[in-house]
Amino acid sequence: MKKTLKEFREFAIKGNVLDLAVAVILGGAFGKIVSSLVNDIIMPPIGLLLGNVDFKDLKWVIQDNEPVISLNYGMFLQNVVDFLLIAFSVFIMVKIAVKFQKKKEITPEQPKPTKEAQLLEEIRDLLKEKKN
Repeated sequence: MKKTLKEFREFAIKGNVLDLAVAVILGGAFGKIVSSLVNDIIMPPIGLLLGNVDFKDLKWVIQDNEPVISLNYGMFLQNVVDFLLIAFSVFIMVKIAVKFQKKKEITPEQPKPTKEAQLLEEIRDLLKEKKN
C-alpha cells in the first residue's frame, strides 16, 4: 500500500501532470469563451442574414400520432461552429508553440576544425600513445 501511495505521489507531483491539470482548467474556460463568441457574436448576424433566424430554435419535428420527436439541428450547427473555432485556435497556438520551441532548440554549430587543427590533434594523439 505504501509503495502504491509513493508511486501515486511521484506521478501526481511530476510537472507534466500539473501542466495537464492547468491545461484542462484553462481549456474549459477557453471553451466557454468560444461558445459565447459563437452564440452571442457570430451566429446572430448569420441568423439575421438568413431571415432573422435564431439557430437555437431550428429544429425538425417528426410527428407520428402521439410521440413527437424533435431534432434540434440548430444547436448542432452551433456546436459544430464552436468545435471548428476551438480546433482552429488550438491549431494556431500549437503552431506558435512549435515555432518558439524550434527557436530554442537551434544552437550555434561549432565550426569544423581546419585541416591544420585536425593534423595537430592527430599529432597530439600520437604523442600521447607513444608516452603510454
